Amino acid sequence: MRTQQTNLLVLGGGPGGYVAAIRAGQLGIPTVLVEGERVGGTCLNVGCIPSKALIHAADEFEKARHWANGSALGIRVQQPAIDIAQTVRWKDGIVGRLTGGVGSLLKKAGVQVLAGWGTIRDGKSVDVQMASGGMGSDTVRVQCEHLLLATGSVPLELSSMPFSGPSGGPVISSTEALSPDALPKRLVVVGAGYIGLELGLAYRKLGAEVAVVEATERVLPSYDEELTRPVLATLKRLGVVLHLGCSVEGLAGDGRGVRVRSVRADEFVLPADKVLVAVGRRPRTEGFGLESLLLEMSGRSVRVDEQCRTSMRNVWAIGDLAGEPMLAHRAMAQGELVAEVIAGHRRSFMPAAIPAACFTDPEVVVAGLDPAAAERAGLDVLSAAFPFAVNGRAMSLESTDGFVRVVARRDNHLIVGWQAVGRGVSELATAFGQSLEMAARLEDVAGTIHAHPTLGEAVQEAALRALGRALHV
Repeated sequence: MRTQQTNLLVLGGGPGGYVAAIRAGQLGIPTVLVEGERVGGTCLNVGCIPSKALIHAADEFEKARHWANGSALGIRVQQPAIDIAQTVRWKDGIVGRLTGGVGSLLKKAGVQVLAGWGTIRDGKSVDVQMASGGMGSDTVRVQCEHLLLATGSVPLELSSMPFSGPSGGPVISSTEALSPDALPKRLVVVGAGYIGLELGLAYRKLGAEVAVVEATERVLPSYDEELTRPVLATLKRLGVVLHLGCSVEGLAGDGRGVRVRSVRADEFVLPADKVLVAVGRRPRTEGFGLESLLLEMSGRSVRVDEQCRTSMRNVWAIGDLAGEPMLAHRAMAQGELVAEVIAGHRRSFMPAAIPAACFTDPEVVVAGLDPAAAERAGLDVLSAAFPFAVNGRAMSLESTDGFVRVVARRDNHLIVGWQAVGRGVSELATAFGQSLEMAARLEDVAGTIHAHPTLGEAVQEAALRALGRALHV
């Protein structure tokens, strides 16, 4: 077995791992990155990026079908059709360009990438089983001063309905849903969280009959109900069938349906060609020897401090492995921080807020505290919302559902939270996060000149309304 030395060994090439490696390389830290598949991880390869590409394709197809039936814009088209194989090739092209770009950035930063699967021996060494075509011996032992764990997460399975995997069976995860060989006639989605609804809406717009089964009594249960109402309206408009307050018991006997039980204990079968299980994700803690380190855990995730240190000296953990929120941009920020701490910089991971976006129709974005959360935290707050129904840009986009809402302390007007629902509101996440990070007050946002006509004007108007001097509502 060949042995090599490095200062930093990064296990996992997802958003957190590759950003940590790039930043470490920029800082002159000898770094090795181990990744068994393509760099970019779940987010870039089978998550954030390909899902948004598929959602965009579905939106454009729905728009074309709408135009085929007449449009107020005066656009007329013949009855459209979709070539899903070409759609998948287009999506894969985007992914390929991005993964190639990440590889180039790692090379530019002087990071050595080992294409293989790592197994931890101890906190200072990892055995890497090289992928086909790897260098030298089949296994390389990498010894390091610092070990960064960035192994991400995997979809949760249901014990009553495990994933079919490569067999092509009916039960799929989001990974398979993003690369369909053909569109199913009938899709049942288990879980009405953001992954289930994003993909369920996309498949419905592409032409599939979609039913959603959710154990709670409403969709997007982790968001406040006022934000989810426009999404619920879209689901109903598109004909997505909702079975709320229901549990999944397993596949029907013939494998062509899902057995569902309602709160009244009635069991019925939903016909299905494919069943997308989207009930959440769990940290990837198995299959690479993590248990040998005996690290302190926090439930299923690795416990870390404000610098992403684990309970073992010079062993670090970031991203989904380190728990909620499981967001790529959180992992990236943590990866950058760890590299800088190793380089001797004084850093702590204590963000004022981490924005989260849900790419449903319409989109939902949140940052900081909503009114109920602020009250639970013991804050006396005021909140105000500005509706897109009176926003000129929203009207020109034919999408006036939704609003922007601000939450601020009543005593000093310090902004503690933002929420929005509407077309394209994910792009407001930057403004929301920046105002919270810079401790902006209502007067700061209200006094900032916002470009017209933009959706961002609703941000200023929400602040003005909270101050009791709204101009356009």
